[in-house]
Amino acid sequence: MKLYGIGVGPGDPQLLTIRGKRVLEQVDTVFIPGDLAQTIISGYVSASNIVEIQFPMTTDKDKLQKAWQTAADHVVEKTDDKAAFVTIGDPSIYSTFGHLRRALRNNHSTIDIEVIPGVSAATAFASAFDVDVVSGTNLMLAEAPNGTAPTGPDQMVLLKITDVPTTHSKLTEAGYDVWYGRRLFMEDESTVITQNPDDLEDRDYFTLGYARHQDIRFPSIGGGENNGT
Repeated sequence: MKLYGIGVGPGDPQLLTIRGKRVLEQVDTVFIPGDLAQTIISGYVSASNIVEIQFPMTTDKDKLQKAWQTAADHVVEKTDDKAAFVTIGDPSIYSTFGHLRRALRNNHSTIDIEVIPGVSAATAFASAFDVDVVSGTNLMLAEAPNGTAPTGPDQMVLLKITDVPTTHSKLTEAGYDVWYGRRLFMEDESTVITQNPDDLEDRDYFTLGYARHQDIRFPSIGGGENNGT
């Protein structure tokens, strides 16, 4: 048995890689973690070949461990030869697939697993915000749920910002300018790019931020060069 972990990109079906598309068209079964992933691949995969796997929304480690193992067992049970598990972004960056892969390796070690990279929001943000991440400065990738706000590096890409106003307050107090993007490259016309935290008061898992410290000299958003904005 072989399982492909395929990153389908940040939301636009056209940002799926050629390699990912070819594999999706060849496998017998495609496992998905939710509706958004299915929307992205719907033009490449027959609905009859798609199997959804549910993961609980909880921070309870024991429940999550059990859910990942149940999912791994389900994948093995439903796969005869070759299958794929698709995930938003890249399979190796803050992805559900990482948990599934560990569960498979722990209890189904004979399975051949191949990862096919995808365009991640952690890199696609630069195109959406029209900014160059230049050499000579450091860049950190981190999650920022529930109002958390990591600080320290010159630049940060923060994923899963679920309390934008609180995170924004902490970051600006620490001397950062921040741009936010919600549902970048998604085709449901819900994309938002803003510096105003009041535009994003409601919680949405698909919200990220780009923060850069005001004391560091950067090319400005949209071109030119400045200190801060």
